[in-house]
Order: sequence, then C-alpha cells, then structure tokens
Amino acid sequence: MTTPTRSGHDLPARLLQVLAPWRNAPIWHVGLSGGLDSTVLLHLLVEISRRETLPALHAIHIHHGLQPAADVWPVHCQQICRALGVAFELVRVQVEPGASIEQAARQARYAAFADRLGEGDVLLTGQHRDDQAETLLFRLLRGAGARGLAAMPVQRILGRGHLLRPLLDVPRIELEGYARQHGLNWVEDPSNSDQQFSRNFLRSQVLPLLTSRWPQASASLARTAGHLGEAQQLLDELAMQDIASAHATTAFAWLGLPVLSLGPIAGLSAARQRNALRYWLAPLTRLPDTDHWAGWETLRDAAPDASPLWRLADGALYRGQNCIWWLPTGWEQVCSGPTQWLDPRAPLSLPGNGQLLLEGGAPAGPLQVCYRQGGEVMRIDGRGRRDLKRLLNEQAVPAFLRGRLPLLYREDELLAVANLPGLDASPNERWRLRWVAPTSDQSLS
Repeated sequence: MTTPTRSGHDLPARLLQVLAPWRNAPIWHVGLSGGLDSTVLLHLLVEISRRETLPALHAIHIHHGLQPAADVWPVHCQQICRALGVAFELVRVQVEPGASIEQAARQARYAAFADRLGEGDVLLTGQHRDDQAETLLFRLLRGAGARGLAAMPVQRILGRGHLLRPLLDVPRIELEGYARQHGLNWVEDPSNSDQQFSRNFLRSQVLPLLTSRWPQASASLARTAGHLGEAQQLLDELAMQDIASAHATTAFAWLGLPVLSLGPIAGLSAARQRNALRYWLAPLTRLPDTDHWAGWETLRDAAPDASPLWRLADGALYRGQNCIWWLPTGWEQVCSGPTQWLDPRAPLSLPGNGQLLLEGGAPAGPLQVCYRQGGEVMRIDGRGRRDLKRLLNEQAVPAFLRGRLPLLYREDELLAVANLPGLDASPNERWRLRWVAPTSDQSLS
C-alpha cells in the first residue's frame, strides 16, 4: 500500500495559511540555497504575491566556501531571483574548523541570517516533512531528550526577528511534483551523497528502508516530533513556574547576575530540578547531557558553609548564602592591579572588571584601585580599625565577589570598598565609590 500524496495545486493555499500570522512583517527573507526545497518555496511565495499582498521578498544565499561545486550556486540563485523579480543578496561566511563541519556550517549560516534580520523580519527556510523525520531519527540515535526529539520547530526567535519553516508538513515528493509542474531547475549538493555524514546515511539508506516496510514512516516520525514538541512546551511551562517560585532578592542585584533561591529548587524532584535548571541555563550556556549532572548534585548537597562551583561550558554555577548564581566565564579570574586613578573626576575603566566612578566629588589623591589580597584593614567611623574580611562577612558578600570588589586606596590607606553600604564612602566627605560590574557579554579577561 502506498501513501497518497496531495496535489501541489493546493500547496499555495496551505502555505498561505501557515504564513497568515506573519503577513504584517516588514520583510520576508528567504534562505535560498538553490536546492529543491528553497527554490520551490521562493517560487510559491512569488506566485502567491501576484494575487495577495505580502511583505517584500528578499532572497539570501549563504556561501560557505566548503567545496568547489558551490562556487557556481550563487550565480544560479541570482538567475532565479532575476527571473522572479526578487531582491538577491550573496553572503560569504567563514566556517570555523571543528569536530562537525555540518554543525559549524549551520552555526555560521544562521549567524549570518540573524545579522540580516531587522526588527520583526521573518526568515523563511524550506525544510520539509522528510527533513523533520530525518532530524528526529538522527537525534534519537544520539540520545536526545524531549527538546531534541521535538526536532525542528515551525518557528522560533532569530536575531531581531523570527525563523519560520512553513513547509514542515509537506513531503519532499510533493515539492518535486510542484517543481516539475512549473519547470523549475535546482542544484544538487554533491556532499549529500557522501555516506560519511550521518544524516546522509539516514536519508539515503535508513529512511528508504523504513518507508519500504512502513510507507507512512516519515509522516509518523514527523507527527511524533510534533507530539514531543508539545510535551516540551508543557515542560517549559512547568519550569517557568518552578523558576518563578525560586525568585531571589539579594543585596547584590546591582551585579546583574542571574540568581535563584536554592531551597525551592532543591525541594523539587530530581527530574524537576534538572528541567528547571535546563530552562534557566539554556540562554546562558551549553548544557551537559543527563548523564553528566553529578556536578549539580555536589553543589546542591554541599555543606551550608561551603562555596561550591559547578563548572559548565560557558561559566559556572556558584552556591552561597542559600542562593545559586550564574557566573559567566571569567568571573573566577583574578583581577590585575593596582590601577592608578589619575583623574578621579572621570570614570575609570578597570581591565576586565567594568567601570568605577566617584559620585559627589573626590577625595584628595593620589588614588589607586586595588583588589583584595588578604589582611586588609579599614578605619570605620565610631568602630576604629576593622579587618576587611570581617566587614565583608558582616555584609554576607559572596566569595566569588570578594576578589573583584574594587578597593580605593590613598597610598596605604584603604578609603572605600565599592558599592557596599557603609564602606563605599567616607562619613566626613560627600563622595561615594560606585562600581559598574562587567556584564555577561563584556570581556572579563
């Protein structure tokens, strides 16, 4: 028994229905590789635009420079766009070498797309139902979780706009029929036949075998990806609730670092803990798979007076004062000093550590900025000389912050500790030392 294929005659109507929520976008960018999928997508959009009012169309071809055959594809794409009356842009990208050339090329491609999306723009790409089935199989064999097995979402945020895959419910055979019906020409990527690439092996060997036994295999696999996408949405909603319940208010909100209260998270089941933390950390770092979460358990179960770290790909989780903090890469590095402050009327840029300002005036100099080494003593009005360590303990300053707090000195006299109430100014003068800490997107090195 064969699977019935819908006629391409109603494909424009189905496509327009998927695109309906996006018809007020400023521009529809089309990722045009020159292959079957993107060629059909662009042709469909042009055909629809002849009878419907659509956003301006703009085709983008990304040239990765990975194989000689690809050098002629930009010319082919430009000819297609000229014939259809669509604006065309060629973008050349540099693919960073790595373990997976496919992954590196994909990252470079989508980074280039994101750079070209204006506010509210939409990028349309031509992935189809067979691609979705292939993605599900590929990720299943890699042991992916629900998010990975949801395969490709129909839409997601990209840069200042959105990425939309409007053909995910359309089988490749239907796109081929449309292309033949309209006399379309497309290029074939020679690397698609290279069996050393896992996805190519799935596409040419595994999926045809599955389809010979189960004709609706691709449709069923794509449907399963949809079910898993819905399940992941529910997991995300649960994570949002758990993260909201762990909202933490600390005296160090001025740091701008993500922070959660440990208790509400630790009180969840192990599965809910991982789910909440995955959701919270996903925008911040690459995450380990389920088998490599022992670092979280060590951090969670450490003694109350410990200050454990769980190091991840792009930073670390720190536990302290019953909270868990996200520290971007570099926060554990020792700050260099001292730094002379020659003109205290102007802000002072600290190497790898943000900016320092004096508000309301300035003490007499010469001034310099140093960092804690241990053994510092500070004169406190009405209390005499006090160890800085004890003063920091009194304000419950987290251990990760102590080595980064700027200390203002005049010769050997510690005048102020930035941003700490009672320590950031002299009681007899009208100035205050304010530190603008580095953010996660600033260099900390």
